Amino acid sequence: MKRKAKFAGSWYPDNIKEAKKYLFDIPEDKKIDVISCICPHAGWMYSGKVAGEVYSLIKPADVYILVGPNHTGFGENVAIYPEGSWETPFGELKINSELVELITKNSEFVIKDTKAHLNEHSLEIQIPFLQLITKKDFSIVAITVRVEDYQMCQDLGSAISSAVKEYIKKNSGQKVVLIASTDMTHYEPQSYAYKLDSLAIEQILSLSPKKLFDTVISYGI
Repeated sequence: MKRKAKFAGSWYPDNIKEAKKYLFDIPEDKKIDVISCICPHAGWMYSGKVAGEVYSLIKPADVYILVGPNHTGFGENVAIYPEGSWETPFGELKINSELVELITKNSEFVIKDTKAHLNEHSLEIQIPFLQLITKKDFSIVAITVRVEDYQMCQDLGSAISSAVKEYIKKNSGQKVVLIASTDMTHYEPQSYAYKLDSLAIEQILSLSPKKLFDTVISYGI
């Protein structure tokens, strides 16, 4: 099963020379060994420099778990791409089916589903960045979330945590990074968007998932 690129040449460049312009030249000793990060998913012409700076700063991993919103409304509420590969103009990536099985096993809500991913942009536009920064072979897990439900979000987070612990125990030396994609506040003046986004960031930094969820819902972030 292969998911072909849907947004190359429109939402992001389809040639490597143009794509590399979005990366920053960060010395290796300045790069960060992260567990997770947040990146936007608008077209690269809008948010590519922000995403590019994040990806330029992180040390490459063996597996990336991508979690993003479902904008199309198709597919399961929490949909994990089951197997096979994803393709972009820069190459083909394998789905890490072992981690897919572990996450699904540990979750009440995660369902194997391809429909949610077929025309969804939020995860596809992360992958070219990963291909540019990661010189070794790596695999991905792709998950979309369609509904704003705290129980589902909490379940997904717990399932990913348990699955990664089990995976690393079986695959010693493998590095797994979680990438959560959000555009934060939309269509507001910069000063107002900054104010709202700061409320959400405050809850992220305080490690308060329920308060973060409530803040996002209350302010429409």
